Amino acid sequence: MTAFIEYVKEQMALIHDRDPAMKSKWEVFLYPSFKVLWYYRRSHNLYLKGKFVKARKLAQKAAHKTGIEIHPGAQIGKGFFIDHGFGVVIGETTIIGENVTLYQGVTLGGTGKEQGKRHPTIGNNVMISTGAKVLGSITVGDNSKIGAGSVVIHDVPPNSTVVGIPGHVVRRDNERVPFADLDQIHLPDVVQNEIDDLKARLSAMEEMLQTGEKRSER
Repeated sequence: MTAFIEYVKEQMALIHDRDPAMKSKWEVFLYPSFKVLWYYRRSHNLYLKGKFVKARKLAQKAAHKTGIEIHPGAQIGKGFFIDHGFGVVIGETTIIGENVTLYQGVTLGGTGKEQGKRHPTIGNNVMISTGAKVLGSITVGDNSKIGAGSVVIHDVPPNSTVVGIPGHVVRRDNERVPFADLDQIHLPDVVQNEIDDLKARLSAMEEMLQTGEKRSER
């Protein structure tokens, strides 16, 4: 009972800090993240003891209740929070650092071709936005941000932002990405930037051709 009370206090402070929609700390009991992580702690302990079937049964019970599927073999650090959360999937060999935030629809999964360590390792102070997929035995470095809908299949350096399909890393001159910055909207549009660059080059080429034609006429 003491462990549960400590867990409630921890989650009250955590969710109140991360989610501006939380008006009362007692709302913690309504959050899917609160429920699924309590189930996860229990199922993970069973998994470590080799009671794999019991662990999976408890994890599946949590998935049915919350819409969040966390394999009991996953390793999750302190300060982990799933906002909304429906559709989140976390694979067996996933390793998650401290102070990580996931949004709904995020998948930390495998590629179907790997053995052993086949799921991602997520560093500290990482935010993974709505619908993003991080696949395979890759590493997302500390203080990084994954944009909504991105598909990440390669390692992400620390202090980076990733957007697009497949994910493109946008460096921020190696400056730390503040954990408090949970803005999922104002992210660089790498694809649009490339299109704009191609348009600029095309315009330059057309101008050169027109200049050449005028000289020929003379």
